[in-house]
Amino acid sequence: MNAENNETITLLIVDDHPVVRDGLRNMLESADGFTVLGEASGGKEAVELTLRTDPDVVLMDLRMPTGSGVEAIAELTRRGVRARVLVLTTYDTDSDTLPAIEAGATGYLLKDALRDELYGAIRAAAAGRTVLSPAVATRLVTAVRNPAAPPADDPLSTRELQILEHVERGASNREIARALFISEATVKKHLTHIYDKLDVRDRAAAVAAAFRRGILGRP
Repeated sequence: MNAENNETITLLIVDDHPVVRDGLRNMLESADGFTVLGEASGGKEAVELTLRTDPDVVLMDLRMPTGSGVEAIAELTRRGVRARVLVLTTYDTDSDTLPAIEAGATGYLLKDALRDELYGAIRAAAAGRTVLSPAVATRLVTAVRNPAAPPADDPLSTRELQILEHVERGASNREIARALFISEATVKKHLTHIYDKLDVRDRAAAVAAAFRRGILGRP
């Protein structure tokens, strides 16, 4: 589906608290453009349900007693599912944010987000755009100051860095193309090179890897 053409976005809700799941379902089903296909209370169930229902977006909590969110994200990435995973959690520590993004999450949002912010994040995730709450973005910037962070073995070109900076700000391929006066096909080609150099598979993981290696976030 093309989330930017106002088509209905299908979702799964993954959280170990029934009250949270009920609240999210009611919120999403009361809004136009969203259909909840199901709910899961843990990571293992989330993987099984995602494979069975093929949603556009999975709203994924992280700390759950029956399989962590990070483990589920990694398994979905390994299986190559088309669903985008948007983490929705109360935790914003380095030990939560970085592993989730590196495992393959398209975005990371905290549960104190406003309703419209959540709707926008879901639409952006469904369209393949990186979504990071301000607190998480700050965490990624802080991570580059870690002296143990690995260096960039294969530095990005000036153009690739420009594109990655636009990706970090949440720009779509079309917006990047307009800003840099290049075609969308050229943007996609550069992104492929960026993914190869950073050894990642998507936009969010590329941003996280670039911060950790010191490619982004330099003064």
